[in-house]
Amino acid sequence: MEKKRNKADVYLGDKKAGLLERTDKGYRFTYYPEYLSSEDPQPVSLAFPLTEKAYESEALFPFFLGLIPEGWLLDLTSRTLKIDPENAFDILVATCGDCIGAVEVIPADKGDNS
Repeated sequence: MEKKRNKADVYLGDKKAGLLERTDKGYRFTYYPEYLSSEDPQPVSLAFPLTEKAYESEALFPFFLGLIPEGWLLDLTSRTLKIDPENAFDILVATCGDCIGAVEVIPADKGDNS
């Protein structure tokens, strides 16, 4: 059985922008200081303006929920990957390494450390 992942790097284009974490209290998204100090950083979403402060929520942030499959595709994905369809974080990490759009979510241990 695969180890449960609790951290994922969030990329905007080819830049590692922040860290999404599953915590005991819910979820946290934090921009990396290197990203904030880079030339012309952009927010990953309007819901996450650029700041050093961590964003925290008891539920997975709606922006990230919007990246995962829905309906029949969620059913197919969860059966294929053997992930509970109610476990949005694990589905996000498993499927959003190649999302439509500029944002990618990659397991923190799989990133390229850029």
